[in-house]
Amino acid sequence: MSRRALTSSECPYDIILLMTRIGIVPSVDGIGGMASFRFKFESGLKARGIEVTHNPEQSTDAILVIAGTKNLPPLWKARRRDVRIVQRLDGVNWIHRKRNTGIKHFVRAEYGNFILSLIRSRIATRILYQSEFSRRWWDDWYGKPNKPAFVVHNGVDLNVYQPNALDKRSTERYRLLIVEGNLGGGYDMGLDHAIQLAEALSQKYNFPMEVMVVGKISDEHKAAVESKTHIPILWTGSVPREQIPEIDRSAHLLFSADLNAACPNSVIEAMACGLPVVAFDTGALNELVLGDSGRVVPYGGDPWKLDQPDIPALAEAAVEILNDQLHFRTAAREQAEKALSLDKMIDGYLKVLLD
Repeated sequence: MSRRALTSSECPYDIILLMTRIGIVPSVDGIGGMASFRFKFESGLKARGIEVTHNPEQSTDAILVIAGTKNLPPLWKARRRDVRIVQRLDGVNWIHRKRNTGIKHFVRAEYGNFILSLIRSRIATRILYQSEFSRRWWDDWYGKPNKPAFVVHNGVDLNVYQPNALDKRSTERYRLLIVEGNLGGGYDMGLDHAIQLAEALSQKYNFPMEVMVVGKISDEHKAAVESKTHIPILWTGSVPREQIPEIDRSAHLLFSADLNAACPNSVIEAMACGLPVVAFDTGALNELVLGDSGRVVPYGGDPWKLDQPDIPALAEAAVEILNDQLHFRTAAREQAEKALSLDKMIDGYLKVLLD
């Protein structure tokens, strides 16, 4: 395999990659999270003529490790062949240490942390964090690695995730949207906060509200939530990624429900569709939701201890957005175009993978 970097006088692009193959491991499948990233990243690489393999034993210019994997020997062998191994890191599993999520979930979460930290310290030659928050988190919990580290935010295809000239939002109710892969496993409190927000907007500010919930959730959990509120709730369950842009465009406001999220794709996708975001200032939200693309407010307690958050402050921020939809929707799209495009993300990754 070979590649040649052309000078700026030869080509308007900084780098043209010729005969390049990148390994991506493991080959995760599904709808959200790592599977969504893999699908977008591979599509972007192939559009640039870069070959992708999921076999780390094949000849490659570099390998990107996007999740924990039991199949470590091929990565060790690749490192001994002087292949650059870049580990992409999200956050650290932590909620299981604060809430009873069951013994199986606890063991799986701790094992995942162990594998990721092992790859980070012993196998990877470079680390690529999804946010500055993620970098600080890993450094605080596991120490700074003695290797180069970089930060590249996630991005989306702005031609797929974009506003619709035909506004199909309801004029009878304001739709508060939550998009999460899974609302179980200890992460159900985010849904509770969304319902509390909708209730505050309805009761104190007289906004007719509804909540749309996208993500995996049990029937028992749905029934428990519905029994405690008068707010209409639309349950979509897990949906194919192709439906997310239309869902984003149907809402007036996205609530980012995950606490201490490293770089939530749901936020970036929403902004690209012109959907403003309201969230508590935890995780990487203050790196993504800038200017008037939404509002990020102080949590009001310690999110690491799962304190009750400041719902009234969140509601005040949401009111500002709902009262000036055109301005905030325009700003959300502009922020996505400026900083969160798929091309910008791929450029960042290729610099780390291939220089």
